[in-house]
Amino acid sequence: MNLHAHMASATPAPLTVYGTALSSRMFIGTAGYPSPDVLAPAVKVSGAEVVTVSLRRESAGGRVGEAFMELINALGVKLLPNTAGCRTARDAIATAEMARELFGTDWIKLEVIANDDTLQPDVFGLVEAAKALNASGFKVFPYTTEDLSVAERLLAAGCQVIMPWGAPIGTGRGIANKPAMRTLRAYFPGVPLVMAEAFATSVKAGRLGYEAGLMAPRDMAVPSTPVAGTPFFDFN
Repeated sequence: MNLHAHMASATPAPLTVYGTALSSRMFIGTAGYPSPDVLAPAVKVSGAEVVTVSLRRESAGGRVGEAFMELINALGVKLLPNTAGCRTARDAIATAEMARELFGTDWIKLEVIANDDTLQPDVFGLVEAAKALNASGFKVFPYTTEDLSVAERLLAAGCQVIMPWGAPIGTGRGIANKPAMRTLRAYFPGVPLVMAEAFATSVKAGRLGYEAGLMAPRDMAVPSTPVAGTPFFDFN
């Protein structure tokens, strides 16, 4: 078999999440880009069909929000708002509802953070928020740990996909607990497991990674979305 035929036969099957088929398994964030002129070609080159966005980056509406949505529509990608920066289930639920109204989508990347240094998910608040949001018609992508029991509770709450962390965000340490990831895959063979990073093809990724070099490992997590501007809700 020649290389071209081998690569064609090895093409992964489309990923189906919440009834939507995606030919690319890459999800790409929108934080950290200095301008739309940099973001747009990055999304195109990646081949990603889903981009994430923090509510507070575009919640001001007006010209900035309109320009962002025009860019997303022009790229033809699916928008996945997230609840980055939320530290309670109540805040995450309120942020998700605002995101649905603002962006017109019921897809939500659910984040409830427990620790500021590691950005480790608060699995208790995560499950609580997932139950409420699924009951409200959201299609929830929960950012969780690699814990099997938490995954079971999230699926029982109505989630159809799990987003387990490999290592604290921004640390560049790769998958820290490979046995736990294999356990998740074995227990839930039909459930999509969406990691923080993916590659269009292993060949291109390997070469580009070699040319770019590795990021420096870090001891602490680094949020992709700045803390400034986090939605604040006073329920008292």
